[in-house]
Amino acid sequence: MIILYIVGGLVVAFLLFQYSMVFKMRLQKGKPAPEVGGKAGRAIQGGRKALFYFYSPGCRACKQMTPIIEKLSENNKSIVKIDISLDMTTAKKFGVMGTPSTVLVQAGKIAEFLVGPQTEDRILALLGKS
Repeated sequence: MIILYIVGGLVVAFLLFQYSMVFKMRLQKGKPAPEVGGKAGRAIQGGRKALFYFYSPGCRACKQMTPIIEKLSENNKSIVKIDISLDMTTAKKFGVMGTPSTVLVQAGKIAEFLVGPQTEDRILALLGKS
């Protein structure tokens, strides 16, 4: 019986952590995009729309989503892929706490902040958002 309480407590703690992570990321919406350098910084310049895809090579959900992003980025130069194992600084500036994360920056502000794998249709909808 005590094992059930322990397992139940762990499940509740895990769910609360996940909820708080998503809540913190959603608070980023509407805030000015952080000042970053490199390819990410060039994508934001001039108030252009940019979609940032934060991923990790070892992430199972990222392995599903990365081919979709790569396919879409061939025709759309506003998509920026950021491997957080190589560029943790940019991920921290955006407030990314988990992968995969997709951030839409528009007019210098964070318009959308999505956590978890997204479908191709959802990404296309974000790119078409004005």
